[in-house]
Order: sequence, then C-alpha cells, then structure tokens
Amino acid sequence: MTTAQLLVLTVGLGVCLHAQEPIVGRPCEGCEAVFEGLPSSLTATTRLAPASERGDAMTLTGRVLGADGRPRAGVVVYAYQTNTAGVYPPSSLRTGAAARHGALRGWALSGSDGRYTFETIRPGTYPARDAPAHIHMHVIERGCATYYIDDVMFDDDPLLTPAVRRTQAMRGGPGIVAATRASGRWMATRDIHLGRNIPGHGGC
Repeated sequence: MTTAQLLVLTVGLGVCLHAQEPIVGRPCEGCEAVFEGLPSSLTATTRLAPASERGDAMTLTGRVLGADGRPRAGVVVYAYQTNTAGVYPPSSLRTGAAARHGALRGWALSGSDGRYTFETIRPGTYPARDAPAHIHMHVIERGCATYYIDDVMFDDDPLLTPAVRRTQAMRGGPGIVAATRASGRWMATRDIHLGRNIPGHGGC
C-alpha cells in the first residue's frame, strides 16, 4: 500500500495520524508520554480526573500565550497528576512512559482565545511528603516542538517553602498559582508562555 493510499484509508476511517514533534528543553524523562494515547479529537475543556474520582473538585484553567503576549490557538496542553492519596493510580497503559503517569491524565487544545481548561480534583501530596502537591504539565506546539513546563503548585501548600520556591525554573512562566474556593470547588489559573525559559526552543 502506498503512502497516498494509506492516507486515504486513514481519513476514511476518521483516524488522525499524530506526528511526534521533537522534544526540546531536555533532560526530560518520559516526555514522549504526551503522544501515548493522544486522542484524535481534542477540545479546549476536558476532564483530567473523571467526575467519579474521590476528592475536592478543581478547575484548572488559563491562557496559552505566544512570545508576543497574544493568545495562541491550537496548542495542545497535556497534564497528569496524583489522586488524593498522592499516588498515580494505574492506567490501562501497562507499558511505555505514559504508564508511569497513571490514569489521571488528559489533553486540552487551546481555543481561539488561547484558553484551556481541565476539570479535575485537587491533587494529594506524595506519601513521603517530600514535595508540594502539584500537577505536571507539558505542551505540544504542533508541527514544531514539545516540552515540559513548570508544575502547577499551590501557594497555600505548607510544603511550598521559600527554598522550594527558589528552585522554580519558570519554564513556561510561573507555575505557582493561587487556589481559591467557591461553591465547593477549587479554582486555579495558570497562564502558559510558550517557549519561555525552555532551552533549545527556537520559536515556532
């Protein structure tokens, strides 16, 4: 079968073949996980943890911004996190980098206003309590590059000490956010500045 025939067949089946953008900003263990299980159709709002997941509901949202400060549409934002016990619950993926990311993972596609939103729960702290609770984040600038950005951490976390704050690399802009509670739900906003403080990012 020729490449052209394969493309026609793929389109006819409604399946999208995902190119794997080069990983920049290394070292980055497991960055290839962003492609494992990547859906063929993405929306600006998605669930990171299912509605049935035990824990305090949280909405994590923000805008994806280019180097010029303007909103960027069509950027894939990938995130994964622990459950309330501070562990990554097993996923259906038994092998590969994504298996280590657990079941609470998902992708959002920034809209025309640059906005993305994850509906999730507030993550728990690792059982060893050696790090603040956090949500891991990556971006895929389609046709250009993929890289991880600073974790989302919460400014009311007692483990977020001044020493921990000083370790932040500001990859993709500030990852420490204010968590506010309204109507029984946590709200947090984290804007993403594409390419900021990412080694090897040459602009897309």
